[in-house]
This record gives sequence, C-alpha cells and structure tokens, in this order.
Amino acid sequence: MSNSNIVIIDYGMGNLYSVQYKLKKLFPDVIVSSSAEEIRNASKIILPGVGHFAVGMKNIIEKKLKDVLDYKALEEKIPVLGICLGMQLITNYSEEGNVEGLGWIPGKTIRFEKEKLSGLKIPHMGWNNITIDKNDSILNGLTNDDMFYFVHSYRVICENNEDSLCSTEYGVKFSSGISKGNIYGFQFHPEKSHDSGLKILKNFISI
Repeated sequence: MSNSNIVIIDYGMGNLYSVQYKLKKLFPDVIVSSSAEEIRNASKIILPGVGHFAVGMKNIIEKKLKDVLDYKALEEKIPVLGICLGMQLITNYSEEGNVEGLGWIPGKTIRFEKEKLSGLKIPHMGWNNITIDKNDSILNGLTNDDMFYFVHSYRVICENNEDSLCSTEYGVKFSSGISKGNIYGFQFHPEKSHDSGLKILKNFISI
C-alpha cells in the first residue's frame, strides 16, 4: 500500500479527528481534508460525520465536493467508507430535512418511530450488536456477538436487501451496515467501538 493515502472528508460535520487518530495507529498516511485536489488523489475515502442530514448535504454542495466525491466513488470506484451521518448521506433521501442524499446505495433514511420502540429512547445511544447479513471482507474476523457504539435518531432502509451488510435491532430491525461494490457504510462508530471497530478499520485499509 505504498503510494496510497486515505482522505477523511472534512465537510464541517464533526468527529473527523477521532477517526484520524484511530486510523493513524493502523496506517500512517491519513489526512483530513476539504480540498478537491487532495480528494482527487486519494486511494481511499472516509466520509464520517455527526449531525443533521440536510446540513451535511448543504455543506458538501457549498464546499463544491459533490462532483469529486461522485467521481471517486462511482467512476474511479475507489473504496469508500461512510460512518454514522456519512452512511446516511450515501442513501437517496432522508426525512431529516426532506432532502436528497448522494444516492450511491439505493435506500432512504427515516426517523425512529417512538410508537414502535416500546419505551426505548431516541436517540439510539450506546452499545448494540450486529447480525451479519452477507459475507464481505470488511467484516472479516467479526461475528454476531461483536458490539458496536451507536448514536443516532434516524435509520437506513435499503431498497435492495442485498445491499444490507449487517443489521441491528432497536425496537425495529434496521441496516447498521450497507455495501455495494466499493462503497461501504456503518451507522455505528468503528472508531469508538474498541477491538471490534478496529477490525473494521483494518479490513477497510486492506481492501
């Protein structure tokens, strides 16, 4: 993996440096950037983020990052990883602001409905496990017993079941991981999920 680099996209939506800190322990050539030129030269991209979907999309467009992100993900087909809000932005649409997303993986992002959660609190916050929906190298070494750290009020529904990488139960079942070709997303935070999360980051580096 010499002559390769990972760019963490800075579009003004937080938690970038905690992701960089974890990744640098595994792979030194990791930068945080909002530069289209640096993104264009990336061999892998991570789209993290916390906060409001509509604000995230607005920032991506205003920073003139959408075209270069689309090109890298859809034309050049480099490995891309969305985390938390970053995963939701990969879908077609969100109820959070009623706006279109990047649309890289067909699906929608909807709010947890309180009446279906049987007294569970929103946001879904804390540790929960996954059920692996399909075999993929990014999940190498993981099982359904692995626990991950979540903080979110909205959940992703994939249009195609085969794009659901793993699922989690919180009153309802939702896709906690999605993938299509070179594009991956996780609703939980690998960078906050101890050894299980580190396995995912290691696996992403080795793709």
